[in-house]
Amino acid sequence: MDSSFVKDVPRLQMLVLDRSDPAQNMARFYVLAIEPTLFGDVALVREWGRRGRPGRRRLDLFGDQEAAAEALQDWLLRKTKRGYGVVAASATNVGA
Repeated sequence: MDSSFVKDVPRLQMLVLDRSDPAQNMARFYVLAIEPTLFGDVALVREWGRRGRPGRRRLDLFGDQEAAAEALQDWLLRKTKRGYGVVAASATNVGA
């Protein structure tokens, strides 16, 4: 594969999801982010809760970026099946 192509491929870094249903008084958020740790690992950070309130937060550690990205995709699939929609997304280039 051409290395110049790989540098231009965006890699998902953060997603903000939302699930709202005024009839059920539901206003929830879910954030998925990939962040480096101080020890060289990669963390998938998940934060969720009711909009306007402090949420819960969990970090799952992975040995490399690819494993964390795969876990992020898995969580995205789970949440979209439950009715969450993507509100915002942030990506960086692989070579960046």
